[in-house]
Amino acid sequence: MYRLIAFLQTDCPTCRLIAPYLNTLARSVSVTAISQDDEMATMEFVLQMEIAFPVELDPGFDHSRKFEIVTVPTLCVVDEQDRIVRREPGFDKNAMNEIAAMFGVAAIASPFDGAPASKPGCMSRHLEAVTEGAGAEALDVYSKRGKAASAVDVEEDPFEYCYRTFGDALPVVPPTVERVAAMISGRDPLEVIARIPPCYGEATVEKIAANAVMAGCEPAMMRVLIPLIRAVTDERFNAHGVQATTHFAAPLIIVNGPVREELKFHSRQNLFSNTARSNSTLGRAMQLILLNLGGARPTGIDMSALGNPGKFSYCIAENEEENPWEPLHVDQGLTREQSAVTLFAAEAPHGVSEHKSRTARGVLKAISYALATVWSYRACLAFEAVVVLCPEHARTIHRDGFSKKNVREFLFENTGVPLRCYDDAEPGEGTEQRTMYKEVAIDGEPCYQKFRSAEAIKIVVAGGTAGKFSAVLGSWSTGPRGSQMVTYPV
Repeated sequence: MYRLIAFLQTDCPTCRLIAPYLNTLARSVSVTAISQDDEMATMEFVLQMEIAFPVELDPGFDHSRKFEIVTVPTLCVVDEQDRIVRREPGFDKNAMNEIAAMFGVAAIASPFDGAPASKPGCMSRHLEAVTEGAGAEALDVYSKRGKAASAVDVEEDPFEYCYRTFGDALPVVPPTVERVAAMISGRDPLEVIARIPPCYGEATVEKIAANAVMAGCEPAMMRVLIPLIRAVTDERFNAHGVQATTHFAAPLIIVNGPVREELKFHSRQNLFSNTARSNSTLGRAMQLILLNLGGARPTGIDMSALGNPGKFSYCIAENEEENPWEPLHVDQGLTREQSAVTLFAAEAPHGVSEHKSRTARGVLKAISYALATVWSYRACLAFEAVVVLCPEHARTIHRDGFSKKNVREFLFENTGVPLRCYDDAEPGEGTEQRTMYKEVAIDGEPCYQKFRSAEAIKIVVAGGTAGKFSAVLGSWSTGPRGSQMVTYPV
């Protein structure tokens, strides 16, 4: 006879998401939870979530180690000898319904019950960098007031201390009380702006300011940084998944509107380089916040196999003055007069050189060949891309009468993978899903269409006015289970 063991943490949002489903399952099935937190936090969690099944503690994390738990929640279906029959990490409706079926119970999760189809969990306590001492407090998701940031008071060189304790792999500016106060500029220091995935640390105004100081931001940058932190914690962006994936993706910031000039964001030559203080420090401040408050360190939760230089700083501004069409934030629903920040989970730029063509079709065909390689050449549908058009390419395309909508549609219709690329008997990534792909003809050759729609291709005009070099930036997995582009007004 099987029983279900659920490993949980009291401050994990995904554990709170899964609790009501476990309550439903417990009406018919033997369910036991193992809490990785102390008795007080666990009791509060049980009361808050109205838990209807036994919850045991895990002092020393003996149970977590025995069952080799990596993330929470993890559901383990075990037999009478505690041998694992099925293990399911995170929250996944299909998996929960399959587990219910193993016990002869009807489906417990509906596609239309208001919860996402899936959501990743948090790192197991025994694998965290600091696990000794008191357990975590129960998460109060309604609290608008956070705790004060800890002060740096050490005898050693403060630069070396902060570099070792709070930095990525570059030196940081020590966040002294005076520097942080200047960055806060009269705001309520304990106001909670958001909770940062994957570990959901409180991003108070003070803690955001401290990380901004370490990144070298000027105080005026808080005007952009606060809406940016709200954007990165938007569930549609799914920072939890972006930060924990083995993929290359890093959060790319795109700045639009009057704030570009007001805060001197760079949008021209050397766009992705270390050209401007505003671009570099805003991008780095967000990365330090994801690292210090979100816990996404490359020695633990951040599992990217190769990474991306954008994880130091990944911030550009659109060159709206050279853009013959509406800028990105207008495409995203805002007005041209508004300032905005947009986030996209992006791979590193893939350059496209096209200096010979004098037509829109010629330039866009060159870009379509690069787009076909997004993620993996034979994989289709599940990805998006940002195309950064240099001003010279944008002028050539616009001169031929193309609107931005025409550009997206041309790239969509002309980006595909020839069917002959799937003829190899050796299976490869993307080959198993080919029955889902749409077959089209591109230049007379049968192909599978690369993208699910024209809207999956975003257009930005940026870069220097000399040189016909554009770029393609592929995405992480998109849709409800992946990451979606989000835009927030400044």
